[in-house]
Amino acid sequence: MSVDHPEHYPVDGAGLGLRRSMVDESISPDAVDFLEVAPENWIGVGGRFGRWLREYTERFPFVIHGLSLSIGSPAPLDLELVRSVKGFIREHDIRCYSEHLSYCSDHGHLYDLLPIPFTEEAVHHVAGRIRQVQDLLEQRIAMENVSYYAAPGRELDELTFLNAVLEEADCDLLLDVNNIYVNSINHRYDPLEFLRGLPAERIRYAHVAGHFDEAEDLKVDTHGAPVIDPVWELLEQAYRIHGPVPTLLERDFNIPPLPELLVEVARIRSIQAEAGEAVHVGCR
Repeated sequence: MSVDHPEHYPVDGAGLGLRRSMVDESISPDAVDFLEVAPENWIGVGGRFGRWLREYTERFPFVIHGLSLSIGSPAPLDLELVRSVKGFIREHDIRCYSEHLSYCSDHGHLYDLLPIPFTEEAVHHVAGRIRQVQDLLEQRIAMENVSYYAAPGRELDELTFLNAVLEEADCDLLLDVNNIYVNSINHRYDPLEFLRGLPAERIRYAHVAGHFDEAEDLKVDTHGAPVIDPVWELLEQAYRIHGPVPTLLERDFNIPPLPELLVEVARIRSIQAEAGEAVHVGCR
């Protein structure tokens, strides 16, 4: 059973990233409230996989999380990609389109998500490109706070940069809780202070995922492991600060059998329910 959320959220409850490896699995709406795919992996796909996706988009609310918009790149935007995403959104009744606040191309694909310099110039560059995408799509998009391992040419801190982009572009936020945890360790800042500094009214949904411990003070965002307890605890704190935001479990490789993933989805639901009860108690 999903938790009630304010009307500005595009979906409710706890979601799961749908992967092609799950084609022989059966996902029940009793276990998962919404699903997410990367549009680049599905645009133009027909045959068995196309029919399978259509079956699920007719049964579940869907959001999409892009991989290659490369919003911070110095190269021109791939407007053909944006038009294809627009068609995909309409074809499958997609509730929200999100992308990474990073870049992955410069007149050619770089095959990684690279950090945008935290500068005023970069704020204006990125915000203008986001507005261009929103105008072409005729809808708002959400940008994800990303993990990063270096901050070249930094003039602003991460939170200031993120908020400046959201404000100037007038776009939404995909809140990635694991990325906050990873960055807070790698760059030594307070994750709760970061959470408190985010604009609640711009949050559309959240991600949780696993990561790899390279060292005690170096975490690598991998989406290839179960969510660890400190990230679950940070998710609880995020709900205390911003309410029980719709939240999706990401798992991109080392994908276990579906029942193991659904245990983590159920944990999201449990934390949301506890947060919802706390909100209701506080409003009495």
